[in-house]
Amino acid sequence: MFPSPNFTGRRGGLGPRLIVLHYTAMADAAAARARLCDPAAEVSAHWLIGADGTAEQLVAEDMRAWHAGAGAWRGCADVNSASIGIELDNPGDRPFAEAQMRALETLLAAVMARWGIGPEGVIGHSDMAPGRKTDPGPRFDWRRLAVQGLALWPRPGAAAMTDPPPLAGSLDAIGYPQVAPDLRLAAFRARFHPGAQGPETAQDRALAADLAAQMARAAPIDPRPADA
Repeated sequence: MFPSPNFTGRRGGLGPRLIVLHYTAMADAAAARARLCDPAAEVSAHWLIGADGTAEQLVAEDMRAWHAGAGAWRGCADVNSASIGIELDNPGDRPFAEAQMRALETLLAAVMARWGIGPEGVIGHSDMAPGRKTDPGPRFDWRRLAVQGLALWPRPGAAAMTDPPPLAGSLDAIGYPQVAPDLRLAAFRARFHPGAQGPETAQDRALAADLAAQMARAAPIDPRPADA
């Protein structure tokens, strides 16, 4: 373990309900570790996974690491207090190594089991901060995780839905924050409809509607009553 000093206690009674995946965008895992453990940098994550599959814990999971920054997910604006951050050693422009993906799958399964987090709780930094962040990026294989129950993915045949509802409402239900519509669409497509371009399509709306229906079964991020 290479403990990072960059953490605080979780705020507002929140505990881990999300797992946020990042890429490091640095030269290698050593450089990323040095930054994540540098008090002057004021950034950190709970876990760092090297390209060789080595997983290092930098912050205790019950503490609030500083990895998410400005953004929101499913109405929660303090994502740091509600999440566990996992950094993947990758500059953002290349495929993720097989050993790294296997290590991530093992770690995700363990973290999800420890904290009772379902596949709907595994998100990318780009999901909660559209337009500001792009990680884990277009080279990350979300469908691979979903096949193992480690992330959300549209169900087979979802794209063929007839007369799908408006996209904005579905993106709200999935959890995307209230930012410009083009930024939300880009973030949604980067994860769930890769390669799509131009104005929103019926296929975008159908995929989003299916994901929104799956999210309807998810437990709230904040366990307190809405009027608390």
